Amino acid sequence: MSMIERGLRRMAVLLLGVALCACGRAGGEAGVTGPAWRSFANADGSVTAIPHAPQRILSTSVAISGTLLAIDAPLVASASNARGQYFAQWAAVARARGVENAWPVGAVNLEAAYAVRPDLIVVALNGNDSAMPQLAELRRIAPTIVLDYGDRTWQELALELGRATGHEQRAAERIAEFDQRVAQVRARIVPPAGKTNIVSFNGAGMGNPVATGESAHGRLLAALGFDLEEPDPAWQTNTATRKDFIWAPYENLPRLQARTTFLLGVDDAGTGRFLADPLLANLPSVCARQVHGLGRNSFRVDYYSAGEIVDGIDARFGR
Repeated sequence: MSMIERGLRRMAVLLLGVALCACGRAGGEAGVTGPAWRSFANADGSVTAIPHAPQRILSTSVAISGTLLAIDAPLVASASNARGQYFAQWAAVARARGVENAWPVGAVNLEAAYAVRPDLIVVALNGNDSAMPQLAELRRIAPTIVLDYGDRTWQELALELGRATGHEQRAAERIAEFDQRVAQVRARIVPPAGKTNIVSFNGAGMGNPVATGESAHGRLLAALGFDLEEPDPAWQTNTATRKDFIWAPYENLPRLQARTTFLLGVDDAGTGRFLADPLLANLPSVCARQVHGLGRNSFRVDYYSAGEIVDGIDARFGR
């Protein structure tokens, strides 16, 4: 019997008890009855009082869970992707630590949230895995923090989560280890000459996000010595204000000028559709046959996928 199933048997008592306890507590946050161990400034402008160092964290954002695992925070349950799976780059780590699969993205289950008995809940401000519509209900279960991972590096996110969980030292260690690895790889690779762009290729009739220098992907490649081509901001079709990607119409992709293109979410075996697209036949990167997959897990840069990207760059461009 899983943790969630065991918890559901006690659901009526939990629901009543938490509801009663939450009434009258500061800010509507469950479990905050005295001086806060720590206060956290949320991405939505609110502040969460965290009464003690958390021991049971529920992440409602599958995109944030990998960073919690990287800093060894006590993650006991996490949302999963639309297929009900964890991200492949850290799924084995989650299984080894016994992290409960709470629900797939877009199907927030408040009963499951109660059942895992969290003492801290993590919510994403935006993105497909955001649980902001359920924020008030989640805050009745346990202190809940809100983070914006949209245009943040995993390092920035790790530092925020470290402060919220008391794992600042582990976050700093992970960042230092990773930065050392990046410096080592940069010293021994020879990046291709000219500009480089990063494209999430979806084809005709859809937006095709092109990374900016402010994206986590762009910052990582810049740290490795690549010179990133900036997409034209006028191409943006995404109504959300984003600094990390420009959602370019398919028809604008031929205006890219970089001699090297990295494609998100695929390895080299997945570049064929881009290379064979007739509209893109005259792209400098296609003509030079310098189109590479950044990795199957590169759609989201966390500690684990960033390591995979660095390893792939090392293998391809190392001397």
